[in-house]
Amino acid sequence: MEAILHGILLAFGLILPLGVQNVFIFSQGASQPSLLKAFPATITAAICDTFLILLAVFGLSVIVLQFEGLRLGLMIVGILFLLYMGYSIWKSKPAGLETGKSLKAKKQIVFAMSVSLLNPHAILDTVGVIGTSALKYVGTEQLLFTTACIGVSWLWFLGLTFAGATMKKLDGTGKLMTIFNKCSAIFIWCTAVYLLIGLR
Repeated sequence: MEAILHGILLAFGLILPLGVQNVFIFSQGASQPSLLKAFPATITAAICDTFLILLAVFGLSVIVLQFEGLRLGLMIVGILFLLYMGYSIWKSKPAGLETGKSLKAKKQIVFAMSVSLLNPHAILDTVGVIGTSALKYVGTEQLLFTTACIGVSWLWFLGLTFAGATMKKLDGTGKLMTIFNKCSAIFIWCTAVYLLIGLR
């Protein structure tokens, strides 16, 4: 029970703060014509998080992040993706205002992968916190800890998607969602600038 509770609390602590990934998943729940159409982004983000958690627990990502050139390349690609994604969200129209303008499944998957796997800070957090914490456990306890972290991730992204869809129902005119899209785009661009400053 200790390992499960530790995993749940730790995963919530890492995933709760407002980040590009959370903003994107919420926006898909709110901007897609139906809840089902937002699932490509939701499932992709959850799978990517599962991959990162497993990587952190088994320590492979620590090896990858030791190569400075690889870290630099990851950050540059991440910045470019964030700039493009911010532009796409800024230009997007809520489903209630203009049907057919929401992101298609393929683009959702690409964006969800980019905000999950091309975010150096998210990777470092996962490796530094979850990876280090997992060292405390061995065997079955480590498996339970890892499963708890992954479970929280999946539930959180599903919850964000439902929250976005609920907001859309409450916002019949789409005006609130338009404002949210603009704020999301600005937040994403600010994150890109933050990463760019970190390259110095």
